[in-house]
Amino acid sequence: MKTSVFLYPWDVVGDPDAAARIAGLGVQQVTLAAAYHSTRALTPRHPRHRIVTAEHASVLYAMDEERWAGRELRPYAPGAWASGDAYGEAAAALADAGLEVHSWVVLAHNSRLGADRPDTSVVNAYGDRYPWAPCIARPAVRELVVHLAAEAAARPGARGTELESCGWYGLAHLHAHDKIAGVGLGDAAQYLMSLCFCSACGEGYRQLGLEPSVLAAAVRGALEPVWAGEAPGDASIDKLLGAELAAATLDFRTRTARTLQEDTVAAVRAAAPDGFQVLLHADPVSYHCGANAGVDPAHILSVADGVVVPSTGGAQLLKPFADRRGNADVLAANLTVVGGMGGSPGTLAEDAARAAERGATELRLYHAGLASDADLELVAEALSRVG
Repeated sequence: MKTSVFLYPWDVVGDPDAAARIAGLGVQQVTLAAAYHSTRALTPRHPRHRIVTAEHASVLYAMDEERWAGRELRPYAPGAWASGDAYGEAAAALADAGLEVHSWVVLAHNSRLGADRPDTSVVNAYGDRYPWAPCIARPAVRELVVHLAAEAAARPGARGTELESCGWYGLAHLHAHDKIAGVGLGDAAQYLMSLCFCSACGEGYRQLGLEPSVLAAAVRGALEPVWAGEAPGDASIDKLLGAELAAATLDFRTRTARTLQEDTVAAVRAAAPDGFQVLLHADPVSYHCGANAGVDPAHILSVADGVVVPSTGGAQLLKPFADRRGNADVLAANLTVVGGMGGSPGTLAEDAARAAERGATELRLYHAGLASDADLELVAEALSRVG
């Protein structure tokens, strides 16, 4: 089973042993970040540092200024955490070690954009903005996502790409020092708190015959029993909001996300060489938001070459994709192998076997740069058995 590990360029740049170390794990591929959100990352083996702070979302290479000239929105250049062409330098070292390199591109997740341009952010039914979540119904945001994907995905030497956050982002997000767990929100309440009421979404609702202010009031009313602790955590969206309104909001959001995904994949393919593989990080529950965009499995497999599916703690999300998978589609199970982040590198072989039973054709391991030496030893041992 083909296996890839996630890496950041700073895991490799400045560490002459990094590429050989990764190759020694027994993987065939690296999924290397080319555009990424803000983060504070551990680098436990790097000879020059132990912590890298990427202060804002940015590309991790020198962007093409001509591509972005005159556009309303553009990506941010990186700071010292990825100066010059950090992606290209890391990719070259990994390729020299015999590893296939695919780019890893984060799209609709950008806190600095939300701070600089609040008008681009998702706005909930209470009027609160989510600066980390660009609203994909806004034309300028859609243009940014499509052009960023085309530029960041098809980096020189890349054999494919994995597109993260190619869809709606919502409430759930590890933002700064999060303090939002005081009231337990089930799936339905998370969805209602993720509905956007910016002007672009308002126009979308009007086209469906819904007055945005009336819909927002209905959402707030549906959430009242949640705040009071009276709604069961497993209550459905239909139960909270009503079947008619729930169906209308999901219809608008699904169509908005689908067209963005179609346009984004088409732009990447137009920019990339023949045979370039395009995968999306995806969740088979269409109303889910976040890094793994909620999708309809049949639709997304007709658009992209496959999907990367969160599988830590269980492989149940794989089956809806496996049921719709064609012979050539990639179905990659994404398993966390960092013990300190909730992963289980010691059970990797067993987890991989269960994923294969559910239809996985490949593995993605998160994250070889963040993992401890002990974690990586367990990964190498497991992959020697997985084959």
